[in-house]
Amino acid sequence: MNVPRPSFLYSGNSAYLEELYEQFLAEPARVTPEWRAYFGALADGSARPDISHARVIQELGRLGQRPRQSTAAITDASSFQKQVSVLQLINAYRFRGHQQADLDPLKQYQRPRVPELDPEFHNLSEADLDTLFNPGSLVAPKESTLREILAIVRTTYCGTTGAEYMHINETEQKRWIQQRLEQCRATPAFPPEKRLRVLERLIAANALCEYLHTKYVGQKRFSVEGGESLIPLLDETVQSSGTHGVREVVIGMAHRGRLNVLVNIIGKMPHELFGEFEGKGKAELSAGDVKYHLGYSSDIQTPVGVVHLTLAFNPSHLEIIGPVVEGSVRARQDRRLDKNRNEVLPVLIHGDAAFAGQGVVMETFQLSQTRGYTTGGTVHIIINNQIGFTTSDPLDSRSSLYCTDVAKTVQAPIFHVNGDDPEAVVFVAKLALDFRMEFKKDVIIDMVCFRRHGHSEADEPAATQPIMYRQIRAHPGARALFSEKLAGAGLVTQAQLADMAKTYVDSLESNQAVAGTLATIVDTKFLINYAPYRGTRWDAPVNTSLDAATVQRLT
Repeated sequence: MNVPRPSFLYSGNSAYLEELYEQFLAEPARVTPEWRAYFGALADGSARPDISHARVIQELGRLGQRPRQSTAAITDASSFQKQVSVLQLINAYRFRGHQQADLDPLKQYQRPRVPELDPEFHNLSEADLDTLFNPGSLVAPKESTLREILAIVRTTYCGTTGAEYMHINETEQKRWIQQRLEQCRATPAFPPEKRLRVLERLIAANALCEYLHTKYVGQKRFSVEGGESLIPLLDETVQSSGTHGVREVVIGMAHRGRLNVLVNIIGKMPHELFGEFEGKGKAELSAGDVKYHLGYSSDIQTPVGVVHLTLAFNPSHLEIIGPVVEGSVRARQDRRLDKNRNEVLPVLIHGDAAFAGQGVVMETFQLSQTRGYTTGGTVHIIINNQIGFTTSDPLDSRSSLYCTDVAKTVQAPIFHVNGDDPEAVVFVAKLALDFRMEFKKDVIIDMVCFRRHGHSEADEPAATQPIMYRQIRAHPGARALFSEKLAGAGLVTQAQLADMAKTYVDSLESNQAVAGTLATIVDTKFLINYAPYRGTRWDAPVNTSLDAATVQRLT
């Protein structure tokens, strides 16, 4: 039997209400506007002063039997506690919603139940769903039902993006992230042309992998298949960096996806890459280095100006490129007299196991905010293919919940995102870049994906991960999923999809740049002339002395 609960007008409050009404009769301004309006309404608009309270007592008794309807009635202890519980529930989603987010394209493990995310944990029941509450700092109407509040926090924090930022001490930074996430419910609403650009970059990433796979069978290439959303992510980072006044982007990464980044982001000409596969590399690289160690640089035209891109060379030592890139960026900033660290942006691309396991990552983080070494924040991108070469269960590869937990030491925000949702990936890329430029701090993008083939395409991964690779081989891939999504939205036809793929392959075979528009007019002021260093040995004698005046100036 559902018995309606008494409201704040129940008989136990009659003495207080009587006194309040006496104050109203004596001097209306002594009571709050809400009570003034209420008591005034009881007089039916009569101009005569009230002298009898019988009608008031009768009306209060009748209203006291009604259940409460809105936050205007929340004054008793029980209602106050409910309001507190709602704020605690919102906070729980901000802290732990990421644990129930849809992050894994393979759906290998069931997301753990987090009791704090259930309304019942906070003594809120189904009966409270349509009660109005104040949502506090949640980006929502100032009076929202519990049902509406739950829809907001679940969509924002438990979708294909999982945000970790409540470990940050600075309230301003947390509020900034909350505004950006909660305003749009972490759900991008890109215009059609932007969605088609994302699709085109996704097709480019996948088509290059497939082209190399069929043209150079059996050769190592460290494919990015399964993590193709990396290319739209980097494309967004480069194109948006220009709007912030960035003039150079320096990228460091290990092997996975490097060939794709070289061609589809940096602008390496296709035939240069094909020549390396065919043993026709440049003479100056005769030391025997391999194609997936090589760097490159180019100038890309963005909507608001030219951005110079550099991909650093990197040997087979995974994360060791991190401090090298930071040093290069700091030198470039100093050369530009860029005190605000706005003109040169470092981007580091990691593997999940290496990011969690290699000490150089922590060492680089610990220098990231120091005066002598800071570069104004780095955008870190993790190609999280959920496999540390042969270890597929995270519990066997690290002790922390996520591979990104090491970044919490410098209070960097962490955005986990499902690689199967390229629009969410691009949304997070823009969010991360904007945060870095606003607060001059490191920021982490953990793109959860998978590895389509073996470590170097030459091994059989199912030998050590049979269950994982059974799921991978049944997975259609991000390109197919997103193509189907846009086709369903009427933005593209099957014929157009086939034409986009054909156009890309034709561009490869005719040696056209496929990374976007290469700039024809560039600023040569900060270009470095490497000619004096070519053809020399690394151990050639060089004068490293400083004159007395320079020493005095530096000290």
